[in-house]
Amino acid sequence: MSNLIFQYPAWFSILCLLLGAAYAATLYFRDKTFSEQPRQFTWLLAALRFIAVTFISLLLLSPLLRSLLQDVKKPVILLAQDVSESVGAALEKEGSADRYKTAFEQLSAALGKDYEVQSYSFGETVREGIDFDYKDKITNISKFLTGTYNLYSNQNLGAIVLATDGLYNEGSNPAYLRNQLSVPIYSIALGDTTARRDVAVKRVFHNKIAYLGDKFTTQIDLSAQNAAGASTNLSVLKIEGETSRKLQEIPISIDRNDFFTTREIVLDADKPGVQRYRVTASAVSGEAVTANNSKDIFIEVLDARQKILVLAAAPHPDVTAVKQSLSGNKNYEVTVAFISEFKQNVADFDFAILHQLPSRTNDATGVLNTLQTRRIPSLFITGMQTNFARLNQVQSLVAIRTDGRNTNEVQGRIANEFSLFTYDERLSRELPSFAPVIAPFGEFTVSPGAQTLLYQRIGKVDTRYPLLVLGEQGGVRTGVFCGEGLWKWRLFDYLQNENHELFDGLLGKVVQYIGIKEDKRKFRVNLPKAIFAENEPIVFDAELYNDNYELINDPDAALVITNSRGQEFPYTFNKSGKAYSLNPGIFPVGDYTFLASVTFSGQKLTYNGRFSVQPIQLELYESTADHGLLRLMSEKFGAAVVYPADMASVADMIRAKESVKPVIYNTTQTRPVIHLKWLFFLLLGLLSLEWFLRRYFGGY
Repeated sequence: MSNLIFQYPAWFSILCLLLGAAYAATLYFRDKTFSEQPRQFTWLLAALRFIAVTFISLLLLSPLLRSLLQDVKKPVILLAQDVSESVGAALEKEGSADRYKTAFEQLSAALGKDYEVQSYSFGETVREGIDFDYKDKITNISKFLTGTYNLYSNQNLGAIVLATDGLYNEGSNPAYLRNQLSVPIYSIALGDTTARRDVAVKRVFHNKIAYLGDKFTTQIDLSAQNAAGASTNLSVLKIEGETSRKLQEIPISIDRNDFFTTREIVLDADKPGVQRYRVTASAVSGEAVTANNSKDIFIEVLDARQKILVLAAAPHPDVTAVKQSLSGNKNYEVTVAFISEFKQNVADFDFAILHQLPSRTNDATGVLNTLQTRRIPSLFITGMQTNFARLNQVQSLVAIRTDGRNTNEVQGRIANEFSLFTYDERLSRELPSFAPVIAPFGEFTVSPGAQTLLYQRIGKVDTRYPLLVLGEQGGVRTGVFCGEGLWKWRLFDYLQNENHELFDGLLGKVVQYIGIKEDKRKFRVNLPKAIFAENEPIVFDAELYNDNYELINDPDAALVITNSRGQEFPYTFNKSGKAYSLNPGIFPVGDYTFLASVTFSGQKLTYNGRFSVQPIQLELYESTADHGLLRLMSEKFGAAVVYPADMASVADMIRAKESVKPVIYNTTQTRPVIHLKWLFFLLLGLLSLEWFLRRYFGGY
């Protein structure tokens, strides 16, 4: 239905009519051109001119055509199918996979007659359509429900039909999710709830990283159902290629039907690289499922930690703050000592942090000479005890001229021009509000080869005095913090954020930059990690530098991946920007080595490494379906649980729901009448017809 409205008073239309009548009367009744023609002919021409002029004048009033549009939206019904391995194993065991697929498709067709049906598969990811292949290694029900809210919160969602066994091994408990969509969730209960005789390695807790020569603890959770009186042997094996070597074995007696125990095993990190271990529980008589009796774990054994020496002139809260911050990084081995008692060899350390050294009472000549001759990177933290004249001699990044007695309370401000590494953007906002530290009062001169990371803010004045300076001197990376009181920053960070992330991140970045061992190789290949899950793609990045260490990718680069059986898989890198990239996809579980090569300036450059792919065994741990969870969800969200044999009844249940109804959307559309094309052609026709008649009968 459409209505005509004007943007000017409606009575203006009377003036348009009068204008059209006056124009027609003047043109045809005062002019005697057509006096010889029949009177009806004159009235016809006058009518044509009257209509044309009236319409044109009415258009000058900017009339609008308002229309009311109605759009009827059917309710959307979501059909969601769990395609994880546990569901597939249950259907295969029952021999009902094909029958279930047919019934599910019939339900979809029945609902499609009255509703808009959308189908999804969920497991480790949520995706449109259902392929019924049941290959997902993970089940995350809450991820599907949360994603549904994001997609359908503004649509007429009627109901969700969720086909699953109720077992989830990732994400939160779906029964405790708030149903923000307020729609019923009908559950199709799959799987078998019968508790069978079963022994399972439930979980294995271990560090992802161990260090060569260390011992590490592995905690194993073992469970058994309906196996009272039986016994099993818990074994730990080391997998090396196609062979396995038993490391430990523990006999375990199962004394009740609902059995659970935790055992700890200490293993040796005796070989660098990614090491694969297998935890196995021997099968008991009559066990229903043995796939969950073992679990593989992968541990990366590093050949060394970076040894950091924190050497101080005297006890100070800064020393404790630095130690606590760095000790949280497993790649660092932190040693704290005082110069008066220090007996160790500085050359045994990879990095040194010198707190208020050289001092007024101890110039630490021996330590500083060893750091210089062994080219050991160092970070100087100054304070009231620092001998600044001697400090200016042993480092060239910043010269501090001060009497050492006068100080300023200063806060830190990030230098916008700093470019040696990236940092948390929150530092720029929050660091200026941290508690002030004590900096010497004097003159500061930063060398041209250094970069200032932090400037001093004195009161509310932002100065160009450096607070933290980084750079290289003689090819060795060095840093100078021109103040004391770092401990205040660490405490203030916790007070503000209830964690030490900002402080630890800042210090960690500084130590990482200063202490990093620079890679001078012209061809490098990077992997984001050494251990991948079996559903993760392996992604390589490579870089090639010319003699000026400029990034190039003119020549082709190749990569050969070799598995533990010696099979080779050759690839060619893709050129991306000025670097190389390669995504060879997903690899089977196992250990792999790779060799990348490129020929540049007549020289063949190579880079080798290794990685491992570990299995995801989450779907094998639980063999008993959890229909109680499905009942709890459906009752909470106002629906019901049905079994596959009664799946067709879901369509009738949804039709009976009064809340699952079409929604009518009314939309008002307003558009100028002058945009109507047919009106243009009407006016053109009237004027053309008038012109033709006047011309034909001798009016022109």
